[in-house]
Amino acid sequence: MKHVAVESSNLASVAHDGDALLEVKFKNGAVYRYEDVPTHVHEALMAADSKGAHFHKHIRSRFKSTMVSPATKASS
Repeated sequence: MKHVAVESSNLASVAHDGDALLEVKFKNGAVYRYEDVPTHVHEALMAADSKGAHFHKHIRSRFKSTMVSPATKASS
């Protein structure tokens, strides 16, 4: 999956495999993979004015996640 940088105070980049996996890299370096995320949910995230707010409201607690990489730096 290819990550695309996003404008956000919390998210650094987002990737979707075109099927059901969504990866989110946070500004602190942590990467999480979310399962069973439909393409339309990814598209809505990428189109949102506030990607961080959209992620927290529509993705974070609604899809099963796995940490791929831990944080590499303290978040501000």
